[in-house]
Amino acid sequence: MRKLTEQKLVVASHNAGKIREIGALLAPYGIEVISAGELGFDEPDETESTFAGNARIKAHYAAKKSGFPALSDDSGITVDGLDGAPGVYTADWAETPTGRDFPMAMKKVWDKLEALNTPEPRGCAFNCTLCIAWPDGHDEIFEGKVSGRYVWPMRGDRGFGFDPCFLPNGETDTFAEMDPAKKAGMSHRADAFAKLVAGCFD
Repeated sequence: MRKLTEQKLVVASHNAGKIREIGALLAPYGIEVISAGELGFDEPDETESTFAGNARIKAHYAAKKSGFPALSDDSGITVDGLDGAPGVYTADWAETPTGRDFPMAMKKVWDKLEALNTPEPRGCAFNCTLCIAWPDGHDEIFEGKVSGRYVWPMRGDRGFGFDPCFLPNGETDTFAEMDPAKKAGMSHRADAFAKLVAGCFD
């Protein structure tokens, strides 16, 4: 597995919440983080049907354009009662002509579960796939996951995406109610990052 020796890393994302979490996770390693948005890069089309496939598209695109290693995150929520949907299409479920509307997307998931009379607890999981790619085309993939249940109504205003409907197993607070430091330590992204650090930093 290739080690990261460079001191600068491009985060291949325009999502402010993701960039903030990734920056905090990388801070202890003295790596300068710059986002694809800051560099003025557009977002490549995510044409794959897996988290890993889309993570690779984003990381390789940013690495080639910047000349630096690039880290991408493709993540989403999989809901047991919907055969794993929205999954890799999580952000698409929130798309509107005027931008992403996650409260609408969360309601859409709940309404589908209600229509199917899905029994409680309504299991779900957040999935995160990280890809670190180098300008020469090499990459490494790391996958993380946290399981919980889908709850309604939405609770909390501290998270982003589907956080207000995600109650992790063994917890009483949703990800959007939880202290951000606690969430950061137990999230799907933290799980994937621990594997990334073990593989590429340690």
